Amino acid sequence: MMEDIELRIEQLRKELHQHNHKYYVLDQPTVSDYEFDQLLKKLEILETQFPQYFDSNSPTQRVGGGITKTFQTKSHQYPMYSLDNTYSKEELEEWEKKIAKLLDSDAKWTYTCELKFDGASISLTYENGKFVQGVTRGDGQKGDDVSKNLKTIRTIPLQLQGDYPPFFEIRGEIMLPWSAFESINSAREKAGETLFKNPRNTASGSLKLQDSNIVAQRGLTCFLYALAGDNLGVDTQMEALEKARSWGFKVPDSAQHASSLKAVFDFIGYWDEERSNLPYEIDGIVIKVNEFEFQQQLGYTAKSPRWAIAYKFQAARVESQLNSISYQVGRTGAVTPVANLTPVLLSGTTVKRASLHNADQIEKLNLRLGDTVWIEKGGEIIPKIVGVNPDKRGDVSQKVNFIEHCPDCHAPLQRSDGEAQHYCANSMFCPTQIIGKIQHFISRKAMDVEGIGSETVVQLFESGLIKNLGDLYTLKANQLLVLDRMAKKSVENMLQGIEASKSQPYSKVLFGLGIRYVGETVAKTLTKSFPSIDQLKDATIEELTAVNEIGQRIAESVFDYLQQDTNWQLIQHLRDLGLSFEAEADDASANGPLTDKKFVVSGVFENFDRNEIKKYIETHGGKITSSVSKNTDFLVAGSGIGPAKKEKAVNYGISILTESELVSLVTGK
Repeated sequence: MMEDIELRIEQLRKELHQHNHKYYVLDQPTVSDYEFDQLLKKLEILETQFPQYFDSNSPTQRVGGGITKTFQTKSHQYPMYSLDNTYSKEELEEWEKKIAKLLDSDAKWTYTCELKFDGASISLTYENGKFVQGVTRGDGQKGDDVSKNLKTIRTIPLQLQGDYPPFFEIRGEIMLPWSAFESINSAREKAGETLFKNPRNTASGSLKLQDSNIVAQRGLTCFLYALAGDNLGVDTQMEALEKARSWGFKVPDSAQHASSLKAVFDFIGYWDEERSNLPYEIDGIVIKVNEFEFQQQLGYTAKSPRWAIAYKFQAARVESQLNSISYQVGRTGAVTPVANLTPVLLSGTTVKRASLHNADQIEKLNLRLGDTVWIEKGGEIIPKIVGVNPDKRGDVSQKVNFIEHCPDCHAPLQRSDGEAQHYCANSMFCPTQIIGKIQHFISRKAMDVEGIGSETVVQLFESGLIKNLGDLYTLKANQLLVLDRMAKKSVENMLQGIEASKSQPYSKVLFGLGIRYVGETVAKTLTKSFPSIDQLKDATIEELTAVNEIGQRIAESVFDYLQQDTNWQLIQHLRDLGLSFEAEADDASANGPLTDKKFVVSGVFENFDRNEIKKYIETHGGKITSSVSKNTDFLVAGSGIGPAKKEKAVNYGISILTESELVSLVTGK
């Protein structure tokens, strides 16, 4: 009896999954809405009567209604990189030349051309064909788990079909079609509510709504276009798109294989004309090297794959009047002018402010208050002024001159030879810089201090509790509880987060100091070459520039920062408080036994899980790559390794190691 009920429930789920795929993904329904609803109702009744057969991926779980108060942060097993942008065919030709230089002279690569959807990026994880979780892009390494809301989007399959691998991630874009966007705004207008500005922001905001029932009503859709994982059984991007489609994903059929850059240009030209006829927004074309073998050889920069680029369509341009100029001070002291404009609609967004970059830009445009200016968005979040309408100039007496003193602390501004920016050099006492430095210090990529956000930093500074980075570590509960919006639990979380941040490695601490030009990647490079802050302080500019990827500008900035007594006193204070300024095993991998060797890890291991074995390799200097190529040094093979990887390693003459052989390679035993 119970076995029959369980079987009936499984049959209903399978049937509903198939109907859902046919209706929402293939647009080929085989039953009426009424028939679908009746089947769903039968399943709901059975699941209510027999809760022991609950399945989080059941079709009944799509309807929404759950409340999510907070969204947990989850790591991407495979990083989500951003794409470099280009706006001209000449730049695409230069990109192709760079590829040719990096690949072997006999390499014959092709391209895929795909529409660049203007939505919210997402990564979905599947295990044994079942939807496990969905995470926003976030910073590319970590994002927010929005699984409950994603389940309401019917173009996201909860159960796959066909020959899917046991585990993988798939990347895509959450979109809001124009029709759904207009319908939402129509309802909001009738209700007297503020209208949403554009589909992209609405889609992104919908993913973070606490009530999944509202998400279910939004009409969101999801296009999938990139696989991430091991042993996927595909060798090219076009094959990957076909496979994903066969497993049940909604994969755009607009992607096209291109054997030459001329074919890429033809694709761009076609969609530049046709994009206005699409039912959703696109803002360009993504061009990728099609073959995964060549993608692997090309690799990545710190932020972007070298094998892919986004061609952005020419931005829309509008006119507005320049009313005033305000000046913003960044955490490094850089002063940026911002134009305040008469509000104007640009690409679905009301624009009131636009970047002017620096004094040279103001001078080049010969700006006057009252000018009618041309504004574009281009690829930037903040719109920019690109010209002045010569027929609608402001009065000559209203010429804009760049300020001479910091708008915050009133210290004289400085501009070094060869620099485009003006700087406030009063870094230790300029309030905006202090707040900005602390906000950078606590950020996710730096010290990752949980329980404290940017607004809290402002509150703590304005209340006089913190004046520098070290003050964070001397905060007491009784000081915080008297502040507005500071409950006992939030204070406990903040102090725990601050204390936990002391365990962050030297590279993150160095990045967190906010030294000009020292980004996350540069900080890691410096800590590998100079395993303690004392060694870094003693390094000459010549020794710094001798390090790969450290140029003159970075070297001078690091040298100048560490030679200033106030900065060195702060570092000593932070060290006394327990922060790490020496490389541990994870940081000191530059001279490890596996230094500069490239490893591919595949299969299941006895003494490590896959992430542990990768970390073990990196700790001892090795580099992890995702697929076997002739540049691979070792394939670390566990049980269940894919035959294609093993065969390729044999063909290339690559050493294949067991996990015990890997340990022996490290230990020499």
